[in-house]
Amino acid sequence: MSSLTFDVTGMTCAACSARVTKASAAVEGVEAVAVNLLKNRMEVTFAEGADRAETAGRVIAAVEKVGYGAQVQGGVTSGDAGAGMGAAPAKSAGAAAATAEAEERAVRTRLAVSFLFTIPLFYVAMGHMLGWPLPGALTAPTSVGVLALLQFVLTIPVVFVNFKFFRLGFRAIAHRAPTMDSLVALGVTSSMAYGLYCLAKMQLALGAGDLHGAQMAGMDLYFESAAMILTLVTLGKYFEARAKLRTTDALEALIDLAPDTAERLLSDGASEEVPTDQVRVGDLLVVRTGAAVPVDGVVREGHCAVDEAAITGEAVPQDRFPGDAVTGATLCVSGYAVIEATRVGADTTLSGIVRLVDEATSTKAPIERFADRVSGVFVPVVIAIAALAFAVWLLVLRSTLETALVHAITILVISCPCALGLATPTAVMVGTGRGARNGILVKSAEALQNAHDIAVVALDKTGTITAGAPSVVSVTTAPGVAEDELLSIAHAVEQRSEHPLAQAVCAFAVERGMAAPAVEGFEQVPARGVVGTTGGGRVVAGNEALLSDEGVDASALTAPARQAAEQGATPLFFACAGRALGMIAVADTVKPTSAAAIADLRALGVRTVMLTGDNERTAHAIQAAVGVDEVIAGVSPLDKERHVRRLAEGGTVAMVGDGINDAPALARADVGIAIGAGTDIAIDSADIVLMRSDLMDVASAIRLSRATMRNVRQNLFWALIYNAVCIPVAAGALAWAGVELNPMIAAAAMSLSSVSVVSNALRLRRWRPVHSPGALALLPAERFEGAASRQEATHASAAVSTEEGAAAAAADTSDGQTARIGQETERSIAMNRELKVEGMMCQHCVRHVTKALEGVEGVSAVEVSLEAGTARVAAEAPATDEALVAAVVDAGYEVPSISACA
Repeated sequence: MSSLTFDVTGMTCAACSARVTKASAAVEGVEAVAVNLLKNRMEVTFAEGADRAETAGRVIAAVEKVGYGAQVQGGVTSGDAGAGMGAAPAKSAGAAAATAEAEERAVRTRLAVSFLFTIPLFYVAMGHMLGWPLPGALTAPTSVGVLALLQFVLTIPVVFVNFKFFRLGFRAIAHRAPTMDSLVALGVTSSMAYGLYCLAKMQLALGAGDLHGAQMAGMDLYFESAAMILTLVTLGKYFEARAKLRTTDALEALIDLAPDTAERLLSDGASEEVPTDQVRVGDLLVVRTGAAVPVDGVVREGHCAVDEAAITGEAVPQDRFPGDAVTGATLCVSGYAVIEATRVGADTTLSGIVRLVDEATSTKAPIERFADRVSGVFVPVVIAIAALAFAVWLLVLRSTLETALVHAITILVISCPCALGLATPTAVMVGTGRGARNGILVKSAEALQNAHDIAVVALDKTGTITAGAPSVVSVTTAPGVAEDELLSIAHAVEQRSEHPLAQAVCAFAVERGMAAPAVEGFEQVPARGVVGTTGGGRVVAGNEALLSDEGVDASALTAPARQAAEQGATPLFFACAGRALGMIAVADTVKPTSAAAIADLRALGVRTVMLTGDNERTAHAIQAAVGVDEVIAGVSPLDKERHVRRLAEGGTVAMVGDGINDAPALARADVGIAIGAGTDIAIDSADIVLMRSDLMDVASAIRLSRATMRNVRQNLFWALIYNAVCIPVAAGALAWAGVELNPMIAAAAMSLSSVSVVSNALRLRRWRPVHSPGALALLPAERFEGAASRQEATHASAAVSTEEGAAAAAADTSDGQTARIGQETERSIAMNRELKVEGMMCQHCVRHVTKALEGVEGVSAVEVSLEAGTARVAAEAPATDEALVAAVVDAGYEVPSISACA
């Protein structure tokens, strides 16, 4: 199935959108229709096999037949978005914003003219009743005709500038599809007609010399009511138009992030400034400090720190080195880099975000269907109630024609279908915009609504709960072997292997500054490991079975290896010249925020289930580390889909994953949530995309959904209550108690109703991610939010890290087989100064801080913890606190505090 987006003109209220929807859906070949009143846009999905061009023509004709206008929006299908040149989504959104701005200017002009004439009209019509001074020429008994004529003349310009209400309103009635404009047009026309009737009576009375009759007729003129109705409704439309502009602030801010120009590097080393839309894949671009990255690319030269807050919501700048990817529209806060463009135009991440948000705000949430059904019959019912009230007052209650007419006009004017029509789309538009600004991309209004009911979250393990890449978690040496000797030999033999576990060992050795001796005769042993020869003899690296085959006694390493395996790690044994050197445990480590994310979901009343293809032992080790409620191990991709289907029987289920194997489960879940760093297939299968690849955002997405749906329900409640209360009062249900409304008050109330609904939706612009106290306690220092100060957060996190380190040290064996975490804890005890360091985000940062502190005279040892956000220093004179702080600050980080430590 394919779809087309149409721009629709002439819609002013929910009744209009309901009518356009009904007319378009009735066209043969149309599968589904979604009309967005806020954006004056319609998304039409065509049935399989339908001729799109021919069907689109019939849709346009159907829309025009019911009194509106329609045209295909640039000929771009939602399925082809991004297939053409450059920034189609941005242009589309920009054009919609320009249209909204033009509408706001037009309404502002109409409002200014209306007030210009309505104020003096109200003064001359009501001034004598309010005790205001009037010229004698207008207060004389014989001037009653002049006063009436003046009121009529002042009313004409107000009617003229607001003639849109009459044109659209009566055209809708002619098409048997009355709208809010029809209600206003009928009310104002009735007031004007009755005013002209009284004006004619006055002239006849004056012609007959009946001055008293003329004065009595002059009291029944309703020209000021007609003008005031139009002015107040226009005032409401003006506030509504301004509020609508603000609902797209987040989307507009995203569009504005893209720089207009890029600095392209030429073959001779010079550079030139070119428009960003002329950048092509493969171009080399220069990015300097303070400049925005023009397109998605890869760093080829240099180094830069990039602020990605606008795209991912992550506030801390990220270091980017050669080979690292950079995202277009992010800001280079320091450094200089040359990047190679990899994705340009509509293929960039920014264009994808804009497209997703734009599409999401064009869809309808299920709850909106209720408002659409009510809106479809609302206006005809109101007209019927007004006619019935007129007949009852005139024929049953025997009141005057004026009284009956006033009640009918008041009913027409006070009813407000707009509030119903705006209740859901405004909240959805603001909610999805706020989500995008915080790295949470919601792909449809339905997904936004479904997320608030999530009862179970099914989680993939690899790449979702864990980092997705193995790393060294502990190092155990054999008796009499130094750790550096083990790491050097391990680095030498493993650097020839392409296995992920070998690469993890090499990366760890490089981080520790280990040199690798030359290896000869490298050989891989299937299902066992690798062997080679160095200057010290034959080297063996692999599992315990390989060492046994080589005749190496590794019994001293059996206990720590078993302990590592029970914790989900893979033990790698190393030996040289027939002597066991030690064991290195490698595992796919848990992400720093995973435990906090699980705790946050539990605080929301959501049960968590981990689905993984790993074995039971590894799965339960991860469960113990992060606290998921249930583990299902050894499952295939199809098994994941089956388990998600089973879980859905107990309530709304969300599936969180990042890989190709997660796609079936993501598609099956009520809400599929993809980690942003995952595969394109997973992202395409998901309903929500987390740009930061952070599990904490799962709870944030649920909170955003709940806040949005709460706002929608508030809007619908007040819209329904407003009409349910005001229409009976306008009909005179409380006249026996002396409570009656006139058309002017009704017009003001109707305008305020629409404005209040939109204004309530705009409160969502203040939404930001928050987390439960239990989750905050588990967050690493650099991600801690909600504490009275950053220092308190860091102290809390450091205390947790210290306790964990002490526990790990206590668990070590006493025969020299000491885990690395235990060694680090022991070394840390000797440090006598502790600095709280802010801004560290990766191991590159750790190296920078370590190097900076080691360069301070008098420093004998440095221990930097990324998780705790601390740097512990053993220092002697002349190393002062000021010198230590200055060294870290000069390296580009912040030091909020420095204190003594044990």
